[in-house]
Amino acid sequence: MEPRNQTAVSEFLLLGLTKDPALRPLIFSLFLAMYLVTILGNLLIILTVNSDLHLHSPMYFLLSNLSFTDICLSTSTIPKMLVNIQAQNPSISYTGCLSQVFFVLGFLVLENCLLTAMAYDRYVAICHPLMYTIIMNPSLCVMLVLISLFISTVDALLHTLMVLRLSFCTDLEIPHFFCELAQVIKPACSDTLINNILIYFFSIILAGSSLFGIIFSYAQIVSSLLRMPSAGRKYKAFSTCGSHLLVVSLFYGTGFGVYFSSAVTESSRNTAVASMMYTVVPQMLNPFIYSLRNRDMREALRKKLSRLTFFR
Repeated sequence: MEPRNQTAVSEFLLLGLTKDPALRPLIFSLFLAMYLVTILGNLLIILTVNSDLHLHSPMYFLLSNLSFTDICLSTSTIPKMLVNIQAQNPSISYTGCLSQVFFVLGFLVLENCLLTAMAYDRYVAICHPLMYTIIMNPSLCVMLVLISLFISTVDALLHTLMVLRLSFCTDLEIPHFFCELAQVIKPACSDTLINNILIYFFSIILAGSSLFGIIFSYAQIVSSLLRMPSAGRKYKAFSTCGSHLLVVSLFYGTGFGVYFSSAVTESSRNTAVASMMYTVVPQMLNPFIYSLRNRDMREALRKKLSRLTFFR
């Protein structure tokens, strides 16, 4: 293939999940429904947390930030996919593709960091309940979010700038429904060794440190629960962790699923479907997990919905 400099690259082609035109209306309807559910569900969580005084606590502050991140992550990928399907035009501009790389990476890392902060919050609440309000003060909560935002921005910016140094060939097809970093660097004609090293290095560091923090927090929580004499107190304490554990399992489970699917299969389509499982599905299910498994959130949502019904 004849190489050309990245300054001459005007657009990439996103091939999507299927080449079959008959399936595109179904895919459009499915993703539109998933996007609307994601936006409405997470927006409802944010509005409920902000309007209910009983939910003005560190756990729900972090949850509302997680919901906002889920909205942003879904908005980074799905609308462009829907526009391409509707217009029957798979192209995305070079600038638009790099913007997607930046925002998808940034919000994924931000979600990763927020889940770790939420695990720390549960650790303090259960293992140090008398010191909870002192340790998890508003300043620390804001600092945790800002640190998470800083880490995610630096990581996303680094990888995006590393893509800028690449030269691309004439074949600029991306077998995906959005510009995923690993897929974007594949058509490059220049050497991508440094890019790949940085991807693996930061993935291991960020995911590994977050997983270590979460596992350590829950190891301490389980140890503390085993020392509690009352079975009722044990259940009440651990029930506050159930929703977070499900969200963590969903996020990292789908993430590792993408990694293993790309390692064992040569099919880019299968990889695209697997990527959908960690960039779309967890963000849609998170509001249901927190609203169905959390009694305080259920009560607050019930009040919110009844109030909306009353005003109608």
